[in-house]
Amino acid sequence: MKNIKEIFNEIIQNKLIDSIIVIIISFILYRIFHRIITRAEKNTKIKNSMSNKGRTYFRLIISIVRYIFIIITALIVLQINGINVSSMLAGIGILSVIIGLAIQDALKDIIRGFSILSDNYFSVGDIIKYGDIEGKVLIVGLKTTKIKDIKTGNEISIANRNIEQVEVVPNYVLINIPLPYEITVERAEEVIKDIINLINQNTSVKECNYLGVNELASSSINYLLKIETDANIKLQVKRDALRTILLELEKNNISIPYNQIDVHIK
Repeated sequence: MKNIKEIFNEIIQNKLIDSIIVIIISFILYRIFHRIITRAEKNTKIKNSMSNKGRTYFRLIISIVRYIFIIITALIVLQINGINVSSMLAGIGILSVIIGLAIQDALKDIIRGFSILSDNYFSVGDIIKYGDIEGKVLIVGLKTTKIKDIKTGNEISIANRNIEQVEVVPNYVLINIPLPYEITVERAEEVIKDIINLINQNTSVKECNYLGVNELASSSINYLLKIETDANIKLQVKRDALRTILLELEKNNISIPYNQIDVHIK
């Protein structure tokens, strides 16, 4: 049975302690780097002067550096334990194909991550739609994009390879005002002008404009409004605008048309 001294000598010979020391040092260096970057990002002057795209690049750099630390640490540990890293990298051959197939989804995510930035799909702070979820972009990483659902506040990660399924939510709302055919266009536009003035009083609204007649529907003429606002609060702005429209129509004794069914009994 081996005594404690023999076990300790084996541990030294296997370079286990050296490997652990390298991992700890690498972790400490990364934590220092991450803390410096995080503090810089929270600095008020830097934060105010940085655009959404700048913040996106900022977060991406952190993600890239994390992977660099992991890769370099792994290579150093292998070298310490007697594995010739140079020969291993030069003779990957068939192994590289196998690994490539195994991590092809991860590679797709990384390539798409760079495409998001180079093609300017979206940036940190933008509102995007993924399926039925609308959320604010928090982080654009190498593999995933993290968003915060504007309805529930939940944080959701989206694989970058699914970028084709993502839509950028515009910073405006389109609202149809259905008015009866009995009201002349001139009279309707006078009422709409008053509605626009009231909507523009909302501090969350950047600008509300009348775009014109949008549709001649079966029971109404639909007049279109465009309300510009921040994308992350546009749902509430839409609710406020609809309330304003209803109140103004009530004030002018105008009823919103709706489909009616006539039942004839013999």
